[in-house]
Amino acid sequence: MSQALLPAVIELVRAAGQAILPHWRIGVTVTEKADASPVTAADMAAHDLLVAGLRALAPDIPVLSEEDAEIPLSQRAAWTRWWLVDPLDGTKEFIAGTEEFTVNVALIERGRVLFGVVGIPASGRCYYGGAGLGAWCAEADGEPQPIAVRIAPAEAFTVVASRRHSSPAQERLLAGLGERFGDLQLANVGSSLKFCLLAEGEADCYPRLAPTSQWDTAAAQGVLEGAGGEVLDLHGEPLTYEARETYLNPSFLALPVAAEWRAELIQLARALD
Repeated sequence: MSQALLPAVIELVRAAGQAILPHWRIGVTVTEKADASPVTAADMAAHDLLVAGLRALAPDIPVLSEEDAEIPLSQRAAWTRWWLVDPLDGTKEFIAGTEEFTVNVALIERGRVLFGVVGIPASGRCYYGGAGLGAWCAEADGEPQPIAVRIAPAEAFTVVASRRHSSPAQERLLAGLGERFGDLQLANVGSSLKFCLLAEGEADCYPRLAPTSQWDTAAAQGVLEGAGGEVLDLHGEPLTYEARETYLNPSFLALPVAAEWRAELIQLARALD
């Protein structure tokens, strides 16, 4: 069973976080990749550790990492199960010296997330879960605690927004939500932590109408699905990870499965598509 791999993956994610920390807040050298996104020695240290560890753990499962993604579609299309890895999600946050960067590892089967692990190196906290498995949050030295989405707003309707990325369509969606729910509370946080806020019941939805890549979302989607949430495209279909030429995701909505306003959110989003 795939969940038998989960404890070892959690330890690998924690170890990758420890490999990142010596590079944090020391003026690390930044270089640009072909797509102009930044990469640092910390990204590569975590990448090397994770790839070696995952291959040792399950030699028959291929690894697709942001830092080694030049794998032909013809090869990837033959995979039925693979690891999808972002060794350091939130590189811009890492460079800026904030704590809002993560290590993301997901196990994918036929385009669906089986489970995901999201580690926060700066605090040692780790989130993990998957559809049908449940979801948990564990502090560096604490026992794992189960987490779950909230079905109704605690007070104000809280929308998770990116600290660095938005779009005109996303602003229009927020305006529509404001008309439906009144004044919105915005929770700004970096990297895959946006999904984790939702998964632990600290926010109500996370709309993303700006670009993301598969490795940015898969692990945290697993956590959210385990916590009773879902991630949908703007047509209301689940966000999936089949092999395709581009690694870019479509726009998506992350929300609780049982939210009574689910249909309204999808209708608002469809009007923008």
